[in-house]
Amino acid sequence: MNSINNLGKYAHWLVRLSLFGIFIYHGWVKFPMAQGLADMMKMPLFMIYVLASMEVAGAILILVGGFGQDLATRIAGLIFTIVMLGAIYKVHWQYGWNSINTGSGNMGMGMEFQVLILAVSLFFATKGNSIAES
Repeated sequence: MNSINNLGKYAHWLVRLSLFGIFIYHGWVKFPMAQGLADMMKMPLFMIYVLASMEVAGAILILVGGFGQDLATRIAGLIFTIVMLGAIYKVHWQYGWNSINTGSGNMGMGMEFQVLILAVSLFFATKGNSIAES
């Protein structure tokens, strides 16, 4: 049990690396297809660039935060929270909860995964690097 407890102090990296992967991927790919996204989402082009920049910056900050920079962790969590609230409102809310069952008519576009990312983001924004404290 002590071995597991000793590894526990590194467990935050599992979540950080997951968030990093999600946001670096979704942010980076927005740059070359910004105009198409702007047209599809009926948003100004500059907002797509802002969104992509927020996602990439947040991804970098969540990693930097893992090396002891509490403020970087909190800012990343805040950035991700804003992004996910926008994604849920603008894209996923209309499809309901279910993201798995594509046979339900929502084409797998529900918001369950986005809500989980939102919750984790809020956790990092509010707890920062003090994730082990209660």
